Amino acid sequence: MRHTPETTPHTQALAQVENSAAPVTCRATDYPAGWVIPPHAHGKHQLLHALQGVMVVHADAGQWTVPPSRGLWMPAGMTHSLRCIGEVQMRSLFVQRDAAPQLFGSCQVVGVSALLRELIRAAVDVQPPSPPDSRDARLLRLLLDELHALPVLPLHLPMPTDPRVLAICRRLQLRPDDTSTLADWAAQAAIDAKTIQRLFAAQTGMTFGRWRQQARLLRALELLAGGDKVIDVALALGYDSPSAFATMFRKHFGQTPSQFFEMRTQPA
Repeated sequence: MRHTPETTPHTQALAQVENSAAPVTCRATDYPAGWVIPPHAHGKHQLLHALQGVMVVHADAGQWTVPPSRGLWMPAGMTHSLRCIGEVQMRSLFVQRDAAPQLFGSCQVVGVSALLRELIRAAVDVQPPSPPDSRDARLLRLLLDELHALPVLPLHLPMPTDPRVLAICRRLQLRPDDTSTLADWAAQAAIDAKTIQRLFAAQTGMTFGRWRQQARLLRALELLAGGDKVIDVALALGYDSPSAFATMFRKHFGQTPSQFFEMRTQPA
């Protein structure tokens, strides 16, 4: 499923948010499973957060997987597309460029604290403009303060620019259970294995093995969010057993898969 500027029922409301002079505004939008938002950009910084569901965001710099209790900081002007895994209850903060000059200059998946989550819930009901000394104005100022304390999380999959290495990455994304070694890929691509490793390090900041592990883990988030069982996810990603997958998941994220997807069930 896809929306376009002509078909989305939320275009007018989003335009109002973009045109608002308020330093921070919040928009609540719910999407069905499989909804795709084509490439677009905003004139303001954006914090994408979902109370429910997983968002997969694509941009030239790579791919980010954003489960509940996490958010994605998207700098103003960056073209990106979005795919919804499961039903997504999105809550977007739009921040004026001059209201947060010290925040991230690039896309980052960040942790969303319980306090920030509740502030976002409350900000949905704020109708600008707000008098400087009003509760709403103080709430938005606190929101800005909390944005400066966001912890960055390792949920980014950087993509290389070299077409030979990019082709390997695309194939691994389609077949995350492929266990071909670096030497196997080198033979298939008619390129030296050391060259592949050098290009991975230079263009993604990761080794080939680390990149493949990251790709598998981010794919696991999508499958788990879609309701797949841990044993099925483990096998689909090429792990020998569910325990091996669970161990790697916990090592990377610090939580078991069930803990990672634990989320509050209070109404939005």
